[in-house]
Amino acid sequence: MFPLLLFLFAALSHAQNVELIEKSSLWRMQIGVFEDDWNTLGFDDDDWRQGDAQIGFGQQDQPTNLSWPPENVTLYLRYPFTPTDPSAYEDLALDLLANDGAAVYLNGVEVYRVNLPAGALDEDTRALSPVPPGAEHRFDSVILDNTLVAGENVLAVEVHLHHPDAPDLSFDLGLSGSDGLVNIVRGPYLQMGTHKQMTVRWRTDRPTPSTVWYGSSAGDLGDQVKVDEVTTEHEVRLTGLTPEADYWYAVGDHAEQLAGDVSYRFRTAPRPGVARPTRVWVVGDAGTAGFGAVLVRDAYRAFNDQRTDLWLMLGDNAYNDGTDAEYQAALFDMYPDTLRTVTSWPTLGNHDGQAANSDAELGPYFDIFTLPSAGEAGGVPSGTEAYYSFDHSNVHFIVLDSYDSDKQQGSPMLLWLVEDLLANDADWTVAFWHHPPYTKGTHNSDTETDHIVMRGNVLPILEGYGVDLVLGGHSHGYERSYLLDGHYGLSETLQPSNIL
Repeated sequence: MFPLLLFLFAALSHAQNVELIEKSSLWRMQIGVFEDDWNTLGFDDDDWRQGDAQIGFGQQDQPTNLSWPPENVTLYLRYPFTPTDPSAYEDLALDLLANDGAAVYLNGVEVYRVNLPAGALDEDTRALSPVPPGAEHRFDSVILDNTLVAGENVLAVEVHLHHPDAPDLSFDLGLSGSDGLVNIVRGPYLQMGTHKQMTVRWRTDRPTPSTVWYGSSAGDLGDQVKVDEVTTEHEVRLTGLTPEADYWYAVGDHAEQLAGDVSYRFRTAPRPGVARPTRVWVVGDAGTAGFGAVLVRDAYRAFNDQRTDLWLMLGDNAYNDGTDAEYQAALFDMYPDTLRTVTSWPTLGNHDGQAANSDAELGPYFDIFTLPSAGEAGGVPSGTEAYYSFDHSNVHFIVLDSYDSDKQQGSPMLLWLVEDLLANDADWTVAFWHHPPYTKGTHNSDTETDHIVMRGNVLPILEGYGVDLVLGGHSHGYERSYLLDGHYGLSETLQPSNIL
C-alpha cells in the first residue's frame, strides 16, 4: 500500500478567499423543539451536543453518527465564529451539504433555503422531496451578501428530512469570505471531443457567465463562444471545428480571460473511418490520489513524448466513495495538464458508484463528466451517460456500466449494445468497463457477481459481433488473457478449444 500524499495546486486567478468556517468543523447541534430565537447570536446553546461534520446517519464515514428519534424530522445546528476583519470581504461563499432540505441563518437572518416550503418553519416541517440516491454527497455553492458584524457571529442551520423514516441524513458546511474576484477552482478540462466539436468545462468559486476564446494559434484566439447562464459549473461546446486541426483556447467570464496560455490546446480527431495512428492512455483504478498514481502519471509522461489522442479511464476514478472532493484530489489536482489537452472517456467503477446512481444519472460522476448519450460522438444514442459509444479515427469505442446498470439479458444496456454493434462498421472495435470478465488478481471472476454476469451476458454479444479488444480495471494488477472464444463459465471449465 502506497502512502497517501497531499498535493496542493493554486487556483487560477487573482482572488483572495479566507475560510471563516471550514468543512468538517465542530458544530453544536440538537434534535427537538426550541425557542424562536434559537438561530440568534444571544441564544444559550451550552447544553447542546457537539460533533464534527459530516453529521447525520445512514452514510459511510460520518464522523458524527446520530441516533435518530423516529418522531423527528429536523436537526438544528449552530456555529459561533469571530472573523478578524468582517469589512474586508465583498461577499461570502457558502458551500452546503444538507440531505434532504435546509435553511441557513446568519445572526438570526435567513440567507439561504433549499428544498423546503415557503413561509415559517418549525420542527415538524418536512423537506419538499427526498434527495435521490447518488446525490447525498452534493454541496450547494452559493454567493451571499456580506452581513457579518464586528465581534462574534453565529451561523445557524436547520436540516429537515422528507420523512422520519428517511434512510439517511447528511450535513456539512463551509463558509469563506472573498474580495469578490473570480477563482477557477477546477479545470479547464476537455470532454466529448470529436472531429468537429469539443466541450470545455471548468468550475469557478462564484457564479459567472462563460466564454471560451479559441483559434489556430496561441496568439490568435479570434473565435469565441459565450453562454449567458450564470453558474459555477461552466460547460461550453465548440462546434464547426476542422478535423485533425490544432486549436488553442482560453476560458473566462464575458469580461476577461481567467485561464489560458500556450499549454491550453487540443487537436480534433480524424473523421470517423479515416485510419490514423492513435495513441491511447488507458488507466484503471487511478483514483487514490496517492504516490502510486504519481508514479504511473510520471512514468507515462517520461515514456511518451508524443501527443496523446485519447484517455480511457476504466473506473474507480475517485476513492473511496466517488465524492466531489475525492474527484478533486484524485483527478483534477493530479492531472491538470492532461485534462486540459486530452479528452477523457470514463466508465463507472464501484467506488465512483458509491456516490452516484446510474438510473437517475445523479451524483458527482454524472455531474463532472459530459458524455454522449445522444450519439454526439458517433454510434447509436444510448439515452444515458451511464453507457455510451464514440468514434475516433477508424476505431469504435463502446463504454459499458458493469456496476450500477442492469446487466441482465434483455436489459436496456444490452439491447442498446446489440443495436450499436449492428450499426458499427469501423475497422476496429474496443469495449471497456470496470469489472473484467476474467481475473485472478485482487479480485476473482469465479466468485464475484459483476464479473460473472458481464462474462456470461456481455461477452457472447461482443464475440458475436467481432469486437477486437476488451479492457477492464478493478483487479489491481496487470493481467492479459489468452485470446479466448466462447468461454463464459468458471475458470475450471476452460477447454483447449476455447483458446485461439
